[in-house]
Amino acid sequence: MLTNIIIIFWLHFVADFLFQTEYMSMNKSKNIKALSWHCLVYSLPFLWFGWIFALTNGLLHFTVDFVTSKITSALHEKKQIKWFFTVIGLDQAIHMTILVLTLKWLV
Repeated sequence: MLTNIIIIFWLHFVADFLFQTEYMSMNKSKNIKALSWHCLVYSLPFLWFGWIFALTNGLLHFTVDFVTSKITSALHEKKQIKWFFTVIGLDQAIHMTILVLTLKWLV
């Protein structure tokens, strides 16, 4: 189980940061197409754990990012940098929690 948790954390890093293009990053808060592409690309590495795991986490990632990207975008525009990074951290904590819980329930 611990090995799988480490694997999903690294897959998350690759999927959420390395696979996310600048276009996705800059537009997912205001463009549903950019957010959808981000979540589709995000879910691909999780096929390692099966299509149900990948699909579930792609959809949950969409839900979380739909909210958090709008909040971080507004905070960035207002130059509220401390709160911007606080929400980024919260976003990542939510994603990690979801990944661990879905790993327990679906794999």
